[in-house]
Amino acid sequence: MKLYAERPTRRTAQAVADLLALLLTAFAVWLGLTAHEQVLKLQAPGDGLVDAGSSLTRTFDSAADNADDVPLLGKALAGALHTGSAAGTKLADAGQWQIEAVGQLAFWLAAVLIAVPVLFLLVTWLPLRWRFVRRATAGVRLRDLGEAGQDLLALRALTHQGLSRLASAGDVTTGWRERDPDVLARLAHWELERLGLHA
Repeated sequence: MKLYAERPTRRTAQAVADLLALLLTAFAVWLGLTAHEQVLKLQAPGDGLVDAGSSLTRTFDSAADNADDVPLLGKALAGALHTGSAAGTKLADAGQWQIEAVGQLAFWLAAVLIAVPVLFLLVTWLPLRWRFVRRATAGVRLRDLGEAGQDLLALRALTHQGLSRLASAGDVTTGWRERDPDVLARLAHWELERLGLHA
């Protein structure tokens, strides 16, 4: 498998593109995790509400239990105190809801910050690299076949080279049909050059 071109300029460009893709992925992961941590700090007020609500509920429940022992007014007083206990429960529930909402926000924000750049690379950079690897690997195999591979490379050069280059090279089609070794070698060289490979 041919991962990089053999020609220095193209190989350098590929290495730089790969490095940039790796750096972009690492930066996206770092940014996503950092944003996740920072957003989770917004859970502190929710934690405070849960603690305050739980404490309020315990206090009112304890007072209601003690109020039951008061003669005559004990039941009414205990009922009123249990109402305060219900308010503490609602306060704790509101805090819990805030904690869960912030947790979900932190998760989805991190997921988006990581996924968008990675998906961009999967749609743009990865197909280009994969196409190069496939073509360059096939080009190396054809080059290694010798004369038979040279014929196929020459044929591909006829179909992939620009018309201006073919026209300026003289009658290469006649030379290809007559199997002129010089013309075949030149066409194969052009195709290997297009693939980033040495002849």
